[in-house]
Amino acid sequence: MRVFFNRTNDFLDRPLHLTPRLLLVAAAALIVTTWFFPLWNLTMFAPQYPEGLRLDIYSHTLVGGRGGQDIKEINVLNHYIGMRDLVAEDFTEFKWMPFVLGGLVLLFLRAAVIGKVSTLLDVTVLFGYFGLFSLWSFGYKLYRYGHDLAPTASVKVPGFTPPVFGYQQIANFEVYSYPQPGTYLMAGAVLALVVGLVLAWREDRTASPAAVAG
Repeated sequence: MRVFFNRTNDFLDRPLHLTPRLLLVAAAALIVTTWFFPLWNLTMFAPQYPEGLRLDIYSHTLVGGRGGQDIKEINVLNHYIGMRDLVAEDFTEFKWMPFVLGGLVLLFLRAAVIGKVSTLLDVTVLFGYFGLFSLWSFGYKLYRYGHDLAPTASVKVPGFTPPVFGYQQIANFEVYSYPQPGTYLMAGAVLALVVGLVLAWREDRTASPAAVAG
């Protein structure tokens, strides 16, 4: 057991080679670019909206299709069933997410400068927690919007949860929800971190027999 812990500590303290460091920098760059692209999209089709109503969700705001007109139409429909208006101010995620992403970028660059396996592992785990929490927060927000309906609404509908991923029929609307480029960029950052860890592990496995032989 002591040998295992010593071996693990030696691995975590091992310096990173150039490629894992560059992958950390690449992950940081990918996170920065997510600011400019939507993370998710919800599109709703109905007989009266054959071209669909589109809503893009960024890390910092909501953007409706047709120059913002679609989000106004969605809010008019929401009013009839007692759902709150979709406004960026109600999404606390838009207040903290840009700062968290900025902090992660700095941590990625810090890990690249320090250049140890332990720092790479730390930021990978931290980014994983962030991704899982963000997905949970998104799903919970959709749940609350679909269930906190005003009892005085002119049209009564049972509580519902818009789809987090995929297709769902809600009343006479077909709702589609899918990730957008911003989410794929984040997935690319995760891939870069994981590849960096795999390369560090392979370098450690390659160096260990040589150390033993020496």
